[in-house]
Amino acid sequence: MGRDDRHSRNAASGGTLRAMRLPLIARWFVKAHATLYSLSNGKVATTMRGQPILVLTTRGAKTGAIRKVPIVPLVEGDGMYVIASLGGAPDNPAWFNNLKADPNVEVQWYADKFKARAVILPEPERSQVWARVVAAMPGFGDYQKKTTRVIPIVQLVRA
Repeated sequence: MGRDDRHSRNAASGGTLRAMRLPLIARWFVKAHATLYSLSNGKVATTMRGQPILVLTTRGAKTGAIRKVPIVPLVEGDGMYVIASLGGAPDNPAWFNNLKADPNVEVQWYADKFKARAVILPEPERSQVWARVVAAMPGFGDYQKKTTRVIPIVQLVRA
């Protein structure tokens, strides 16, 4: 398929060549962010949109490859939660599908690196934590308004 064929097919579906490249740029940004955080032992690239992040390491559900992703968590004492919002997209993020397939993950929270078990919160616990997430980080409430899916919350339980 030539360049013009790709452009025509994508334009017919409402997209552009530029839009086709965006996921690659986004993937590069995520990888670079996680790499800087990890290599600096949690001293560089520690925030996203002003919120502290952790780096979550999962194993790819389809490939088995190691995947690292920076995520803004809700941290309450010993409780650590990650929110599978993907900015209000219609689908769950890949990291959520990965931990559903294998809930054994690794977490880096600044210099603290540890193994954890990912526990997807059932109702009503999910709704209780969701209220605290939105109170602490109102942007997540906006993400919920953009999608029809219920945004999952995952507790990271230190192993």
